[in-house]
Amino acid sequence: MATPQRPLSPHLQVYRWQIQMVTSILHRATGIVLAAGALLITAGLLALMIGPEAWNCFVSLAGAWYGQLFLFGWTWAFAYHLCNGIRHIVQDFAIGYGIATFVRSSWLSVIGSLVITALVWAYVLLGGGA
Repeated sequence: MATPQRPLSPHLQVYRWQIQMVTSILHRATGIVLAAGALLITAGLLALMIGPEAWNCFVSLAGAWYGQLFLFGWTWAFAYHLCNGIRHIVQDFAIGYGIATFVRSSWLSVIGSLVITALVWAYVLLGGGA
């Protein structure tokens, strides 16, 4: 008797991407990005401690296009992790487990993080920040 060729367990081709899946994956990924950013903050503090020459080198790297791109991504990762963490704290109180509410709160964490990032960078670029 021939057995059909199929995966042994459900695989990605079986599931349709949903916002709940994306927010879960993004929460973990942004945690990793935040850890990398913490290492860079530590490097900046060390450069500040070493002296003006090291600090100027750090500032020039952070001011380059790739430094600005990383800082923008790090800002979004922080904002997203914050918004999604608040969503998880609310859910710890058994609030928001209905499917419609869960989907709505997932979208709110994504949209809220984009708004926070835009506000922070608007402030920075319009002369209020570094």
